[in-house]
Amino acid sequence: MTNAHDAGARPGRALLLLPVQAVLVAALGLLVTGPLAHHWPLSAEDDVNRALADGRARSATSLTDWLSLVADTQTVIGLTLLCVLGLLLVPRAPRWWEAGFLAVSVAAQSAVFLLVTLVVNRDRPDVPHLDGAPPTSSFPSGHVGASAALYGGLAVLAARHLRGVWRNLVVGLLLLVPLAVAFSRLYRGMHHPSDVVVGLLNGACTLLVVGAALLPDARKGGAEPEPAAPGTRRAVVVRHPHACDDGTAARVRTVLRRHGYAEQRWTDTTPEDPSGGLAPHLTGANTDPAGPAEPVEPVDLVVVCGGDGTVRACADLVAGTGIPLAIVPCGTGNLLARNLGLPVEPVAALREALSGRAVGLDVGRIRGDGLAPTRFAVMAGAGFDAAMVRDASPRLKERLGWAAYVLSAARHLRDPRMRLSIRLDGGAPLERRARMVVIGNVGSLQGGLPLLPEARPDSGRLEVVLLDPRGVTGWLAAAGYLASRAPGRSRASGARDRTAAHGALEYFGATRVDLRFARPQPRELDGDVLPAGTRLTAEVEPGALRVCLPAPTRIGAQAVSGKDGKEAAEHGHRDARTAAR
Repeated sequence: MTNAHDAGARPGRALLLLPVQAVLVAALGLLVTGPLAHHWPLSAEDDVNRALADGRARSATSLTDWLSLVADTQTVIGLTLLCVLGLLLVPRAPRWWEAGFLAVSVAAQSAVFLLVTLVVNRDRPDVPHLDGAPPTSSFPSGHVGASAALYGGLAVLAARHLRGVWRNLVVGLLLLVPLAVAFSRLYRGMHHPSDVVVGLLNGACTLLVVGAALLPDARKGGAEPEPAAPGTRRAVVVRHPHACDDGTAARVRTVLRRHGYAEQRWTDTTPEDPSGGLAPHLTGANTDPAGPAEPVEPVDLVVVCGGDGTVRACADLVAGTGIPLAIVPCGTGNLLARNLGLPVEPVAALREALSGRAVGLDVGRIRGDGLAPTRFAVMAGAGFDAAMVRDASPRLKERLGWAAYVLSAARHLRDPRMRLSIRLDGGAPLERRARMVVIGNVGSLQGGLPLLPEARPDSGRLEVVLLDPRGVTGWLAAAGYLASRAPGRSRASGARDRTAAHGALEYFGATRVDLRFARPQPRELDGDVLPAGTRLTAEVEPGALRVCLPAPTRIGAQAVSGKDGKEAAEHGHRDARTAAR
């Protein structure tokens, strides 16, 4: 599985410049302490240090105390670790290359600094020192180099993601930190002026080298795109404007062009139209009211840049047309992309999908009271999970991603159980009590947690789970059972357990599922909240949706067959009859 890089990228090559940087900095240090030491401006450095020492004031000393702490070794290491963890855990998709860029920049700067101090031996200024003098050479300044690598690296990342006034403000403040640290090291008598200047250069050069190695997409975003592959294939790109930023959109354009999609039609989703006006592009109708009345050519590919809700809205229209769909996962959960084995990095997912093949996958068709018939690709549910989705804070989802659902779930652990009946493939109704019911086309949640271990999007049937834990022990039993199931593990339907975790979980499989609730229940569909109601009916449409997947395509532990689902559907009928008996 690749990440942000192009398949053929070689990110380590530029790092070979770091030893060259160490040699050059060491050579500069030998010149500063040797032949050039008595030439201006180096000859005037002691005067600068003495003037600053003579002019010390209490307020300035307190300020430089804080600046020394900001650039202290322990502080830099701690902040680097926190930022790296934040880049991996907080965004919707882990930013592996940006986290690596920051960590390697700080570490590489420190390595160059330590190597140079082994070669260059320079005493600290002959003025009173306000800090304890470490045993290393005064040349170059380690504090300044470390702050340039850390805060300068954060400024680079901020420039990549922020826009407008906030971008200028944040980048400017971050770049001021190394300069302020440089002044504080002079003021506190710890370094000569040339030490801090070379410290700044060491940190800046490290950022350039490591950035060239680990952030190639930043360069490609402004580079001339590669020539388009032969052909005039047409693609429509449905973009969620908040989930898919401008940088990602630009990279999507480039990838599509490289794969021969010279004609690209872009459309944004809206709250009123989550599919972004996709329908006319599928039929070839003219989408420009001011244009000619003649119809336009229908597209050859639909690309969806968004989360599971956006993918569902587009899949509802694309299913049955034969037009392949490619997923660019930019949402909070991206459960469909994860279950299909796509990379979590958006553009890498598109690149691998277009390099693979289109596979026929199942979708579920659902209807109910107050609901127009529509399709889903992941899961539909009622009860606890729907309440969790409904009450998750949009602000927390934006900041924490899927972790916001965990916080929402904690608020509903003690919600009352619901009474429901479930009918499988037209069999006799089964009366049950449960806290939630989920109908799944795929089975894994975040982190690979297998809520529906038997669910596969090419099986020709839907899987159902009822969750009904009793008290704390019931919740722990259910959680322990799910955590113990290996992701993608599957068994023959005739041998699987109907109940698990001491009755907290009950499983079914069928091609049609009818649910009736004694009272209106919150409902959800692929992460989108539906109006509360008392009925849900779901039916499978085997192989109705063609999805571009990497080759060889694998879901869980088994390869996707792309079959028409007939054989699997027959298994589903037998399972439903067994459950009814």
